[in-house]
Amino acid sequence: MARAVKILIGALAAVGALSILAAIGFVLSGVSARGDPTALEATLARTARHWLIAGAARARTNPVPASVEVLESSLRHWADHCASCHGNDGRGDTAVGRGLYPRSPDMTLPATQKLSDGELFWIIENGVKLTGMPAWGDSSSSGKEDGESWELVHFIRHLPELTQEELSAMARFNPVSREELERQLEIERFLAGETQTLPAPHPGAHEH
Repeated sequence: MARAVKILIGALAAVGALSILAAIGFVLSGVSARGDPTALEATLARTARHWLIAGAARARTNPVPASVEVLESSLRHWADHCASCHGNDGRGDTAVGRGLYPRSPDMTLPATQKLSDGELFWIIENGVKLTGMPAWGDSSSSGKEDGESWELVHFIRHLPELTQEELSAMARFNPVSREELERQLEIERFLAGETQTLPAPHPGAHEH
C-alpha cells in the first residue's frame, strides 16, 4: 500500500513538473496562434485529454452497425459540417485548419485512429477546451444527434481508405461561400447568354 502511494505521489509530481515546464513554454511563446505546439505541449495535451475523459465514456462501443447506408450518410454529414476545418480527406489542410492552435490534426494518422470509439464519440459530442473543436452534442436533443455522431465515428475510421470517387462526391456537399455562390450565378448567366464573359475561379474555392 505504501509503495502504491509513493508511486502515485511520484507520478503526480512528474505531471506537475511537466505541466510547469509546458506553462513556461506557453508564456515564453506568447499568445499568437501562428506557431505550432511543442512536442511536450502536444504530448501533455493528448495525455490530459485521455485521462480527463471518464473511463466509462472511453470504453463505450459504437451502437450503430456499420453499413453502406451509414457510410453514405456520414460522408455527407462530414462534408457539410466537418470539412471546413478537417478537410474532406481528414488531413486538416484547410484555411481554417491551418489557422487553428493547435492545427487541425491529420485524422488518418495513429494519434487519432488509435483512440477508442468512445473517445472519438465523446470528443465529437463535447468538444475540447482551448482548441478549435466545438461541442456538437445537445443534451436536450431526442438522440438523433447522438446517432449522427456515432455514424461519424465510423467515417473517421474510414478516412485512411477514402477513394478519389468518394472525395469527388463529397465536394457536392461542402458549404458554398458567398463568393462561390455569386460565381455560380454568373456562370448561369453566361450559359444563358446574358453575359459575354465567363467568371474566373474564386481563389481557394476548391480548398476543401
